[in-house]
Amino acid sequence: MKLGRPVVEMTGITVEFSGVRVLDRVDLTLRSGEIHALMGENGAGKSTLIGALTGTLPILAGEVRIYGEERTPAGVARSRAEGIATVFQETHLSPHLTVAENVMIGNEVRGTFGIDWKANRARTAEVLTRLGLGDLDPGRSLSSLSPAVKQLVAVARALVLEPRVLILDEPTSSLDAAEVQTLLRVVRGLRDRGVAILFVSHFLEQVFEIADRMTVLREGRFVGEYLADDLDHADLISKMIGEDIAALKALRSERLAHHYSASGDPTLRASALGRRGTLDPTDLELSRGEVVGFAGLHGSGRTELARLMGGAERADSGELWVDGVRVHLRSPGAALRSRIALSTENLREEGIIGGLTARENIVLALQAMRGWSRPLSRGEQSALIETYLEALHLSPRDIDRPIEELSGGTQQKILLARLLATRPHVLILDEPTRGIDIGAKLDIQRRVAQLAGDGVAVVFISSQLEEVVRLSDRIVVLKDREKIGELSNGPGVTVDTIVEMIAADLDGAPEM
Repeated sequence: MKLGRPVVEMTGITVEFSGVRVLDRVDLTLRSGEIHALMGENGAGKSTLIGALTGTLPILAGEVRIYGEERTPAGVARSRAEGIATVFQETHLSPHLTVAENVMIGNEVRGTFGIDWKANRARTAEVLTRLGLGDLDPGRSLSSLSPAVKQLVAVARALVLEPRVLILDEPTSSLDAAEVQTLLRVVRGLRDRGVAILFVSHFLEQVFEIADRMTVLREGRFVGEYLADDLDHADLISKMIGEDIAALKALRSERLAHHYSASGDPTLRASALGRRGTLDPTDLELSRGEVVGFAGLHGSGRTELARLMGGAERADSGELWVDGVRVHLRSPGAALRSRIALSTENLREEGIIGGLTARENIVLALQAMRGWSRPLSRGEQSALIETYLEALHLSPRDIDRPIEELSGGTQQKILLARLLATRPHVLILDEPTRGIDIGAKLDIQRRVAQLAGDGVAVVFISSQLEEVVRLSDRIVVLKDREKIGELSNGPGVTVDTIVEMIAADLDGAPEM
């Protein structure tokens, strides 16, 4: 492979927050006409390194060179002037402006009498066409667009700058398969025109599809730079997490070896539980010590069933029994008092409390159950925190930081710790590993297996069917808002087994 000219050279970059070293002598080289993937689990330092390059974070030590000339990064305006454009997962667009106003903001075409709106709309239309959005009206209000289209508008804003360096930080997280391919096509075109592209994504398939070269970080340190063709998935994951990918296979083997077969009375029993327009009446039993996976496409009823069981939605039909006692769950708080803990798929809006520290988030549910007139002492809080620092591989330096500053994987672990502090008999986890790195996923999956071993009944929901098959003792399959069957997991059950069951006509679906 012919190497392009180095555009960005970062050497020995060191960054500290409040005396804590978050980047330690990290190197990164971006070359013209090359797509360079920056890889690492959440918290590895990827966003910090981007901040160091764009000047939004101060560098304690190290050197940054742009086209061979040493630079002191001095903010976004300076980096843009040097031809560096960034597209973040959070688009930072203005919902009250039009598409053209968002795309051209700060780079408006001006005429004799001020901003030339016709020229701005034409320039916007040109860039949108390159992104496969030629039918999108530049005069349309941004607030009327889907999240996926908004993400592409953010990319369009970056392309207006005709950048020499384009940084894409999780740009495909809200895109569907067709939109992903459109974006990757555009990125390849920019590469072929000589742009240096830094691509950050936790979707490994996309990374291997598009990247020419990769830099891997782990815990704020430089692991290495590699040609994409020289690594396979297992190699990359091993370098990212410091463990062999065999750990995931071992977890599957361990779950099969300790396969749980329910006996005795169930800890939770749902009889014809449903909600009009949301979920058809459903029967389900959960026993202590088993992991039950819910599998189905989005809208199949898997999340709806979880929310009815966890008190986030009220059932209008059926009955729910917990440890032999009939319960009426009108809120997640009522579910907690019945020893049912629910982690919803909407982590930011229904999970973490952004204005609180990680410590405060962990103790929140237990304090609510205990009552605010009997606050947990500092000693009780510390004992609780110590329990989950080790169990969930949390960093002590993160405990008293605002949770909104922490990585997605750490936030998910904090939420799990909060629920476990209530000592639930039933734990319902809806998409607990979505959007987080492989290391955090492995930690959470291991903890789920341990909880089952400790006698907790666990419901595990994931769009990644490999995870459902890996962890579950039993798999409940849903389709079109109803339960269509159950599978007892075993060596013969694969992702294809579930897919075929979902794809089958209901009337012809085999009994499992």
